[in-house]
Amino acid sequence: MNNQIAIGVDVGGSHITSAAVDLKNLVIIPETTFSVKVDNKAEKDIILKKWSEAINKTILSASLKQHIDIGFAIPGPFNYKKGIALFEGDNDKYENLYSVSIPDELSKYLISEKTNFRFLNDATSFAVGVSAQGKAKNCAKIIAVTLGTGFGSAFIKNGIPLVNHPQVPKDGCLWDKPFKDGIGDDYFSTRWCIKRYHEISTKNIQGVKEIAEANTPHSKLLFEEFGANMGHFMVPFLQKYQPELIVMGGNISNAGNLFIPALKQVIMGAGLAVDIEISTLMEDAAIIGSAKLFNSNFWNNIQDDLPNL
Repeated sequence: MNNQIAIGVDVGGSHITSAAVDLKNLVIIPETTFSVKVDNKAEKDIILKKWSEAINKTILSASLKQHIDIGFAIPGPFNYKKGIALFEGDNDKYENLYSVSIPDELSKYLISEKTNFRFLNDATSFAVGVSAQGKAKNCAKIIAVTLGTGFGSAFIKNGIPLVNHPQVPKDGCLWDKPFKDGIGDDYFSTRWCIKRYHEISTKNIQGVKEIAEANTPHSKLLFEEFGANMGHFMVPFLQKYQPELIVMGGNISNAGNLFIPALKQVIMGAGLAVDIEISTLMEDAAIIGSAKLFNSNFWNNIQDDLPNL
């Protein structure tokens, strides 16, 4: 295999996407991207077969046969050092992969003679991907957040995610940090938007896109509250880390024009100057970030900080 090419894989709750990445330029190779829908409640072997469908198509399209490097962007809880899934009932996804070694079990379904696997949290993979592109490429310190089913985040310095560092919170993530009556994930996720919209309008909606398209006083109020909450939550972390840029991704970020003004107002009110950008890479960012695990300099910088959970 060309050691300048690795496969990046983004594992979502309902699908998996695979693509070959040019490691020298950190771009996805055209016509190598494939997505397959996955029932995350299916049995282990069915899930792994579905995952292999997408990956095998990428292997064939990129003419990779013998020695293949595959980086996974995958949500936790997960043992990223050993590649063991730790999803349980509370996660409501992929429970049948609990304690399964992905390298050992997935290899059985891949059309390759030898495969190397490496794993990174999906939000961290997104952050690594966006840090190599656009405005973030010229920033030494960024915070990347993903806003969707859950609240993901990563602190990046010179392209490297910080996990154990005095300027960043424990484990280098924000989702589990206290806020109001719960934690960040309770307030910066799709479920909060759906619940809050029902509270202020009595209407049941399916998702954030529907709220944004409603364009009602209730929807405007919700997004203003979302942005202000995020500002108050983020300010202490921004003060400590002093990033130049916040990059956002995930489905909720598509409504950024509705909540970012309130977010900026709170941040500016705290005397901070931080740019905010919505990533156009979206899923591609996580694929690029996970493939970058096979950049030797990058791997040497992060391999000792991979979390066990």
